[in-house]
Amino acid sequence: MTTVPLRSASTDAADALRVRGGGTQRRTPPRGKRAKYTLTVLVFLLPSLIPLLAFVFGPMISAGWTSLHSWNLIGPMEWVGLDNYADLLTDPATGAAFLHTLYYIVGYLPLVYIGGLALALALNSKLKGRSLLRGVYFLPVITSWVVVALVWRWLLNPSTGVVNTVLAWFGIDGPGWWADPAWAMPSIILASAWKDLGFVMVILLAGLQSINADLYEAAELDGANWWQRLVHVTMPMLSPSTFFVIVLSLINGFQVFDQVYVMTAGGPNNATQVVVLEVYDLTFRYGQAGMASALSWLLFIVILVVTLIQFYGQRRWVNYD
Repeated sequence: MTTVPLRSASTDAADALRVRGGGTQRRTPPRGKRAKYTLTVLVFLLPSLIPLLAFVFGPMISAGWTSLHSWNLIGPMEWVGLDNYADLLTDPATGAAFLHTLYYIVGYLPLVYIGGLALALALNSKLKGRSLLRGVYFLPVITSWVVVALVWRWLLNPSTGVVNTVLAWFGIDGPGWWADPAWAMPSIILASAWKDLGFVMVILLAGLQSINADLYEAAELDGANWWQRLVHVTMPMLSPSTFFVIVLSLINGFQVFDQVYVMTAGGPNNATQVVVLEVYDLTFRYGQAGMASALSWLLFIVILVVTLIQFYGQRRWVNYD
């Protein structure tokens, strides 16, 4: 007579714990395998991690340490604690630089978004030569900012520029553009929007092409016209791409420098003295590297707060469905 070994109560309990809902519970891998997996991941991340530490986090920490000192880039550092931050917060030049930067953003962001959206909508239609046009509109994006700024400085020259020459043909007396304090910042905004239109166009075009065509067909069957389809179908479905463009454009807007430095150098009469240019001037013109580092950290804090607010508010208007 053959006997069948009885299963112990502990074995039954262990099996019951492993089996849930018809599936087997995943066992935790041994510690050695986990360590090997972690080491493998780190090895693959090193090529990206080393430059990130060397050129991003390293300089940030160094700037934070420098901001607590008075330093002229030549002599030894002198500890001043938070005095640099206190001086900046009470200096009218700091407020003026942030206001000029905000002025740039307020003018630049709507212009580049609306222009990029118009191009994306046009090039998403059945237009002849649209592949060529996409490349043409994207070309300024990969062009050096120095080249673009010099070209626009020439185009907007108050006396010999192409723009004022064309306006004169129609009997219009063109403004002073970058030579006039009232028109200097609009000149920079115009050049910046022209250069970045292609980038915004590509992002929004990718978003447009991912929208399900069935939504448009359903809207047409309901009698929606072009504008209603744009407002009630295109824009809600394009909100993730819009959110990405706005976040990136705001960050870039706060860090505007190249075009300002080349076209106006902060003038005339400090009308275009933005924050990053103020950091540059404090460092290399006035020898106040500690003050410049403190201002760069203040700018970082402002960008961080604005970005966090955007990510918090996206749940109210960004549609990921």
